[in-house]
Amino acid sequence: MTAAAGTVSLVEGEFALTAEDFRHIAQVLHSHAGIALGEGKAALVYSRLAKRLRALGLRSFREYCALIDGVEGVDERQAMTAALTTNVTRFYREPHHFDDLLNRVMPRLAERARAGGRVRLWSAACSNGQEPYSMALTVLAALPEAAELDVRILATDIDPNMVAEGANGAYAEEALEQAPATLWRRYFNRTPGAGRDRWTAGPELRRLVAFRELNLIGDWPMKGRFDVIFCRNVVIYFDEATQERVWSRFAPLMTPGATLYIGHSERVSGPASALLRPDGLTTYRIGGAA
Repeated sequence: MTAAAGTVSLVEGEFALTAEDFRHIAQVLHSHAGIALGEGKAALVYSRLAKRLRALGLRSFREYCALIDGVEGVDERQAMTAALTTNVTRFYREPHHFDDLLNRVMPRLAERARAGGRVRLWSAACSNGQEPYSMALTVLAALPEAAELDVRILATDIDPNMVAEGANGAYAEEALEQAPATLWRRYFNRTPGAGRDRWTAGPELRRLVAFRELNLIGDWPMKGRFDVIFCRNVVIYFDEATQERVWSRFAPLMTPGATLYIGHSERVSGPASALLRPDGLTTYRIGGAA
């Protein structure tokens, strides 16, 4: 298929997606969200964004590029990022992290909390909430009174739709079955009017977890420091320089001896590797007293 300007489309279909269009979209996505797209992702970009073109009544990717460039394109840049972001998540994904949190990390944090101290955890790419609720269930397993103490979990994501879904806290029973039955059946309630296979986060979970929209390459408004950070399977979408910046930004927000959990194919790199030391499988600990 040939575009109006006579250039070859990268993908055959209803709309022309030229190499120039693709580079433009990739550059905007990188600037907005830090995500790096190679040209091999052209088919994915086409399939995800063709739906946006139809919804907006646009005739070409050239028009779409003009839209996301403009002052009025703020909302569409967000919609584009959401469309091009893969939200793969499940309860207790990479379960060794939750075992480590329960058995190695939580005993000292529980002791601190029971003595009146502050405990903070952060799910830095929370998707639709299954990760932070898994964290909360693990906290409650070690510290059943956690919701009554100064213990809180911050759950953030760049996609406002995912943040809203997490705050809603409703999941199919099939999803929850990945979590320990004794925990999820205690802390989730059947969703009224949704049949027997839909469950909603109960009051203890809601008191523990706060959902907020946040771009990992944007401003971070948090002032306090964290004892535990989960940032898993997200920086793999960033280029190396952006990955290093993110790791370096975590370090000053971690309490002495704090733990960072990352994805199975990720490694801490750059200047932060001098501060964040391997402490188990895809687990890092920052220097200082535990």
